[in-house]
Amino acid sequence: MSDLMSPTQDLPGFRGLLIGPGDPAYEDARPVYNALIDGRPALIARCADANDVAAVVALARARDLPLAIRGGGHNGGGLGTCDDGIVIDLSAFKRIDVDPAARTVRVGGGCTWGEVDAATGEHGLATPSGIIATTGVGGLTLGGGLGHLTRKFGLAIDNLLEAEVVLADGRAVRASADEHPDLFWALRGGGGNFGVVTSFLFRLHEVGTVIGGPTFWPVEQATEVLSVYREFLPAAPRDLNGFFAFCTVPPAPPFPEHLYMRKVCGVVWCHVGSEEDATRDMQPFLDALPEPLMHGPGPMPHAMLQGAFDALYPKGEQWYWRADFVNDLPDEAVALHARFGAEMPTMKSTMHLYAIDGAAHDVGNEDTAWAYRDATFNAVYAGVDPDPANVPAIRSWSVDYQQALHPYSAGGAYVNMMMDEGRERVRASYRGNYARLARVKAAYDPDNTFRVNQNIEPAS
Repeated sequence: MSDLMSPTQDLPGFRGLLIGPGDPAYEDARPVYNALIDGRPALIARCADANDVAAVVALARARDLPLAIRGGGHNGGGLGTCDDGIVIDLSAFKRIDVDPAARTVRVGGGCTWGEVDAATGEHGLATPSGIIATTGVGGLTLGGGLGHLTRKFGLAIDNLLEAEVVLADGRAVRASADEHPDLFWALRGGGGNFGVVTSFLFRLHEVGTVIGGPTFWPVEQATEVLSVYREFLPAAPRDLNGFFAFCTVPPAPPFPEHLYMRKVCGVVWCHVGSEEDATRDMQPFLDALPEPLMHGPGPMPHAMLQGAFDALYPKGEQWYWRADFVNDLPDEAVALHARFGAEMPTMKSTMHLYAIDGAAHDVGNEDTAWAYRDATFNAVYAGVDPDPANVPAIRSWSVDYQQALHPYSAGGAYVNMMMDEGRERVRASYRGNYARLARVKAAYDPDNTFRVNQNIEPAS
């Protein structure tokens, strides 16, 4: 146990596990997904229930210590940890209750999307999430939740029905359209600013087998492919989603050996419908372009598509993210994308353009805290490599890429894909909703207890 406290004196009745720097489990417990972040908290509190969470929040407040909340620990900026503070670790909150008749699922705050997809998939159901199954439910949802199902069913927050939250004053409340509606509004996109969410209730949709997989062209054809993509996808049927990507073909199945380690551009598809319908909906895109190097979409369970990148991107590698919302892609922006895509510094570095349209546009900018419903894409520039020696290369590529394209952006960024980029960047990412968020923050966390996040400061 750390010298920070005596567990019997400072956390009487704590039912979970307390891990400090002197404990054998500490070095295994402290890392987060992004190895670029090397936080050394004074205490990791692996809570067993909401009472444990409330007790740890009270302790952090009493000691005026930084308090980080860790669900899956997947946040690119490493917001699931801190130095010399306390981490509330929710990994024991694993309960998943699927109600097929009501088409809902209640999910513990420590679950990953892969665990949820497996449980809901048994009933041919799913809710929108991200694109990597190891991502935590809590962080992805509270930041918005873009993914394969966005065009058909909206963001994760558009399918959130209620949340159970431990507040800064220790109260456990339920936030929904009917209870604490201002808090519910703020949770849907406002990140971890307002409390510790111990469980989520989501709406489910019929999603069994999807038609998923990539289509690749040589990276040298990026200008042509992206020029067609920018017009095609926003006009495509909602059943079809596909994010544009620059990547290097991994040297492993299911990719053909002759493509191993080749830089490519292309689209990773997800069609919620039959194989025949998917072929019909993709065909105009394919007809407008040269023959691809590989056209790989096929039928698979939704959970399989969600987990397709897990092996390529395991925990413990170096990541440096940048992101921007995008309204349109003029030719000048397309040319810059083609240039930087050809200059990816490492095999795992990538750029993705995620669609923000279809069902995501059915909700207004002010209906939830997520303020960029009128955007067309979210661009994320991710430098990735297992070797710490390559951090300068992946950082400079990501930063230079984002800065070159930022003049063509909508101004703000998806908070789930931001590093520590400063107060004004956070404000820009909530634009017209920031003032209301600051008022909700003042009502529920006036002392800014929850500040290890893309922070929204309480209104004066």
